[in-house]
Parts: sequence; C-alpha cells; structure tokens
Amino acid sequence: MYVKRTLASFLLLLPAFAAPPTPESHFGHKIGVDNELLDWDKVVSYFQALEQSSDRIKFKELGKSVEGRPQIAAIISSAANIRNLDHYLDIQRRLSDPRRTTPAEAARLEAEGKAIVMITCSIHATEVASTHTAVEFAYRLLTEQNPKFRAILDNVILLLEPSQNPDGVDIVTRWYRQTRGTPYDGSNPPELYHHYVGHDDNRDWYIFTQPETRNTASLENQWHPQIVYDVHQMGPNGARLFVPPWMDPVDPNIDPILASICNMIGTGVATDLYAAGKTGIAINGVYDFWSPARQYQAYHGGARILTESASAKLATPITIKPEDIAENALGYNPRERSWNYLVPWMEGAWHLRDIIDYQEIAWESILYQAAIRRSDMLRYFYQINKDNVDRASPNAFVISAKQNDPGAARKMLETLAFGDIEIQRASDAFTADGKPFPAGSYVISMHQPFSGWAKTLLEVQNYPDLRLYPGGPPKRPYDVTAQTLPLLMGVDVATVKDSFTANLKPATRYSFELDHPKPPAGFPASDVDSWREVTRIWKSGKPVYRDTATGDFYESAGNGRKEIPAPRIGMYQSYNPSMDEGWTRWLFDDFGFVQTSLHNADIQAGGLRRRFDTIIIPDQQRGQIVNGHRPGSMPPQYCGGIGEKGSAALKEFVEQGGTLILLNHASDYATQDLGVKAKNVLAGVASRDFYSPGSLLNVSLNPKSPLAYGMPERITLWSEQSPAWDAPAEDVVARYPSDHVLASGWLLGEKYLAGRAALLDVPVGQGRMILFGMRPQYRGQSYQNFKLLFNALVYR
Repeated sequence: MYVKRTLASFLLLLPAFAAPPTPESHFGHKIGVDNELLDWDKVVSYFQALEQSSDRIKFKELGKSVEGRPQIAAIISSAANIRNLDHYLDIQRRLSDPRRTTPAEAARLEAEGKAIVMITCSIHATEVASTHTAVEFAYRLLTEQNPKFRAILDNVILLLEPSQNPDGVDIVTRWYRQTRGTPYDGSNPPELYHHYVGHDDNRDWYIFTQPETRNTASLENQWHPQIVYDVHQMGPNGARLFVPPWMDPVDPNIDPILASICNMIGTGVATDLYAAGKTGIAINGVYDFWSPARQYQAYHGGARILTESASAKLATPITIKPEDIAENALGYNPRERSWNYLVPWMEGAWHLRDIIDYQEIAWESILYQAAIRRSDMLRYFYQINKDNVDRASPNAFVISAKQNDPGAARKMLETLAFGDIEIQRASDAFTADGKPFPAGSYVISMHQPFSGWAKTLLEVQNYPDLRLYPGGPPKRPYDVTAQTLPLLMGVDVATVKDSFTANLKPATRYSFELDHPKPPAGFPASDVDSWREVTRIWKSGKPVYRDTATGDFYESAGNGRKEIPAPRIGMYQSYNPSMDEGWTRWLFDDFGFVQTSLHNADIQAGGLRRRFDTIIIPDQQRGQIVNGHRPGSMPPQYCGGIGEKGSAALKEFVEQGGTLILLNHASDYATQDLGVKAKNVLAGVASRDFYSPGSLLNVSLNPKSPLAYGMPERITLWSEQSPAWDAPAEDVVARYPSDHVLASGWLLGEKYLAGRAALLDVPVGQGRMILFGMRPQYRGQSYQNFKLLFNALVYR
C-alpha cells in the first residue's frame, strides 16, 4: 500500500497534458494533400502546441532568419530523457573529446548515453515535402504506440529542424498560391528562395555567412550528433529516392568509420523501403562525399545521411510516362535494373503524399537503426574523434602574425573557431620545421577531436581524375573540387610536419590580432577590412581619398591622393534568379556598400548614367540575360530578358562614362552583344578536353592596374568552367601562367588556359567594361579577390 500511495502521489505531481493536436486540426487539411503548402508561422505554432501537450518534446528557437522569422528545432525523446537532457548533453561532450575521457570512462558512457540524431528539412525551399513530413512524423512519434517508436524514444534524442530556411517556406508558399490552377502552377518563384543565396544555402557549411547556417551549426556544436540526416528532393524523371552509399570520391579527411556508417545506414534505409513495397531506390549514384560545404558534421564525428526524393510540381501532382524516365544518370541507369538500383520505377502518378510516405519510412529506418545500435553509435563517435586526436601528420598549421591582409586572416581564424577548432597563440617567437615565426602567430594543432575539418580547409585539394569510362569524359563532381581557405583568402599558412616547441596559450575566441604596417592616418589597400572603414566614412558624409600609387585610403587630401566618392551602384537582378547576384548583394550589404537592384524594364528605360556610376551583371548564362523566361512559361511580367533595347541602354551608359562589370559567364554577353573585342578560347571546347569544375587556379596581375591595388602580383582565382580570352595586351589585368595553372582541385586541359587572360579592363567611350573570368566573390569565401571587385566599383 505504501508503494502504491507513493506512486499515486508522484503521478499527481506530473503535469497533465491534453492530447497533442492533429495536424489536420491545426492546418485545416491533412498533411500531404494535393495543392496545399504550409505557412511557416503555422508550422512554428504547431510545434509549440505539441510542446504544450506532451512531455516528450521540447521546443527551441535557434535564432532568427535573414528576414527575421524564428528558426526552430524540436527535441523529441522519452519523457525521462527529456527531463535529463543536461545529463545526456554532458555525456556527448565527454565522448566528443577523447583527451579528457579515458577508454574505460568512454565504455561506461557509451552504455549510458543516448544516440543523438539530427534531422534537417527543406533548406531548399522548393523541396517542400520534408517540412510536411516533420509535422506528421513528430505527431506520430508522440502519439503512436508501437515497439519501434518506443525503442526510438527510449534510445535516441531527436533534434528535428522542420526547416533550415523559414523565409523560403513562405516565399514558395506565397508563389504557389498565386499561381495554383494557372498555366504556371508548380513553377519556381522569380526570386531566390533565400534572401541572399538561394540554392547555395547548403553550400555555406564552412564559411557560415548566413544566420540560418550559424543557427543550425550552433545546435550541432552543442550536441555533436552521431547522425545528421539532411532531407532533400531532386528531379522527377529518375529514381524515387536516393540514399547513400555515396559515390566516389570520399574526402580522405572523413574518417573511414564514419564513411562506413553512412554505407551501413543507407543500405538499411533502402532495405526498409523495399520491404515496405516501395521501388525506385538508388544507392551509390549521383552524390559524392567530397565537399565540406555540404557536410559539416562529417568532420565533427557524425555521419551525414542524405536522401533525395523525386519531386512533384511543388504540391501539384504529376504523371510520369515510361518515355519520361531519363536514359542515364550519374552512377546508374534509371531504366535498367542494377546492383544499386534493384527495382526501377517506370511510370505512374506522383504526389506530394508519395514523397512524404517514402521520407517517413526513411526517417523511421534511420532512427530505429540508431536506437538498436545506440551503444555502437556512441563507441564509433568516440573512436572517430580519437582518430583525429591521434593523427600522425601533419603536426600543425601555423598562421603567421604578419599577414598581407590581416582582415582576411582574421576572418579565416574566426571561421575555424566557429567550427569548434581550438586555436593557440604563441607568446614568443619560435621555429617549426626550420622556419621562424614571430610572436603572436597562431597555431592549430592536428591533435584535437575535429582536426579533420581544419585540415580539409587549410590544405590543397588533389581531386582524383575520375572518368565515366577509361579515356572518356570526366565524371562530374556533385559540387566543387576545392576549398583551400588560405588560397581563397590570401592568407599565409604553413603546414608543419614535425613536432616543435613554442610557448602557446589558447587564443581569445573571435579576438584575433594580426600585424600589418599601416600608412600614417590611413587604411592599407591590402587589408580587405579597410573597405569597411571606407564605406563607414562615406555614410558619415565625409570624403575618402586614395593614394594613386599604393591604393591606400585616407580621410584627408594630400599629394598623390585622389578623392573617391561613394559609387552609385546598380546590379542586374534577373527573373531567372541568379545565386551569384544574391551572393554579390550579400557581400555589398556585409561590407556596407549601397546598391540598387535593376530589372529588365529598369535597364531598358535607359538614362542609366544619370542614376549610376557602376552597373554589375552577376554570373549568368548569356541566354538567360538576353532572353530570360520564354513567353508562356511564367506570368507575362516575368518573361523576357534585357533584349536589344537593354543592350543599347548599357552601351550608352558605358560610353557616357559608366563602368559596367560582368562576372564570370556574364562576360559572354559583353563579347557577343556589347562589342567587346575578346575571344573566349574555351567556347565550344568539349569537357573531355577542358574541365575546371570549381577549382582554384593561378594567375598573375598587372601591378600597374588600379584594379590590382592592394593585391599581390600572383593570386589564385575561382574557376567553374570560367571563360578565358585572347585579347589585346593593353586590356589584360590578369593572365594565366604558361604551366602549373592548377593550385587546388581538378583541372583538365591546362594548355587551353596557358598565357590567356582572366580579367579584362576594356575602355569604351568615356567609360569601361570590366570582364571577370572568375567569381571574385565566390560564395562569400574569396576574401582576397573581394578587393578586385571593390577596386572595380570605384575605378574611374
């Protein structure tokens, strides 16, 4: 009787919960019905309502999106686990650092801890299904009573992010409702579905430019999940769902245990999908495991699992016929049975509901595998981090205190620190591998739990020469092939092979100091952060002067100094949304430049020189610039491009003294439509002969050009099949060397680049056109080459 009374008394102390609301009662329709998408505020309030109705879920706001919407996560587990989250978080922290946890202690913690699984949804906002899946699956996990769900709740702590792109959820939903039932039903919006970076919002995982990235990474840094499952969609004409194993190549800095976990879990998902009667499951196809831009956790002890589901037209169903199925895809043939595509899916109706059904099976499979192998997952996690601590080579990377561009070096150090990399600072001068380093230099030891992440960002990439068949065309990487931050940022970093002695202390996080001689009362052109000072002075209403010999900046006039007024900047914004436009807009906002977006009609109206000093056309294919959306494919106001009228207006702008800047492939518009006399030597060259799929290449600059102010004579540029020119010598600002063009990544056909131009400054009338055969602001990473672009903005 005493035990019963005590238990009864205890139960009376527990909070009383109403039944969790069904998704249908909250949203007004069942999840996954045709022609219905979700509003973000309703998604947020639904997860808040779930927290109020269950002791197995905890609602967490991670921060705000670019446009100010709440970015959220739900932590779901058993009631006992939710009550003891701090305890399990401490276990994670201890297992993540083998330097403070012995193997014996780790074995005890592995038996006690819980597997941490993070599921992230709809970072690409037109890939709408996973936010719906998150809503329905959370409800099911909290309400259904079955052995698998009980095992999951008891053994797993789920971190569920219903969307990593809250702004995009509303952008796509708003557009879908505007066009639903029209000829444009299911089309993509005529704007980026992230305020700045569009589809590149999941290429931000080592530079952290966007608040949404930082919000998610902060949760990962807190919990260090054993699994991060990233839920995506792909085109409709191949497999119904992709899941790992990944294709080659696998970054050698990813631990083999971790890569094997991906293989194990992915094949388990495929098995469970087939067992549920689903078909069209592809493994080991299309997606590789190379770039850290997409897989942060893979360098922090956790397996990155990706699924890509076939899409409908947003929430509008489609019908696929056999002739619609693609004849080939990278790594498998969607029309044929193979070891990695066992049961082809060849035809049928395809609804939003179908995507959700496939995803829910995959979610349950991943969580259940983590649950039944809970202690194994924790043991693997500890061992992966121990492998990093025990790394044999290199010993460390050293960032000298003396840098040509301290602003870029500081940003690189801040980026590494945000990624949980420990950085130390030398109190005294020291020598390592026979090279002297001054006091104040920074040291990144490779004997720390997440050293693989620092190593892959600091070293040169040697991407393998992979072909579709022997002697055939290159096997394209899923994303890019290089990420060497020292080359992107222009930072002097030394790789130290052997151990050394130095007086080192932990660096103050986000307070990195570097040495660089400054001109008296001025700001050096070589420091990218000087441009922040310049824009600040402009906004205060004061003048800025520039030394015409060095490019350094001053707040007062003097001999050899020329006033540079704040440029009036216009930037072309196509209704075929360009991520490069978004990245450029982000860069200008970040550094304090004021710019105005220009659409087709704005340019065609003419009179541009009265309003602008500089106009930028970001990286985009010429056809999209000139022609835009074809008539009938979008509402009429979004069809068409700049056209002949716009081209005439741009020519007039330059002839009257304006500066027109064209980035990367937009340069073809200048040579084909605006009269620039330069030949792109790569036009028409087959990929088997020339291929530069996101690589860092060496060039030399003309030091006499004002575009080169503050730049070293030899730099690297970012090339993605970028143009290279035969052009008059007097127009060339950057030129490729005769050999050893590749700096990092993968390059085929070096001979096509040897001695060719990569940056042109072409006088036209009273103005000039500047053609960049590169992306100088590549994904917010190429800090060294930001200065080339900024110099172009004020070049008169």
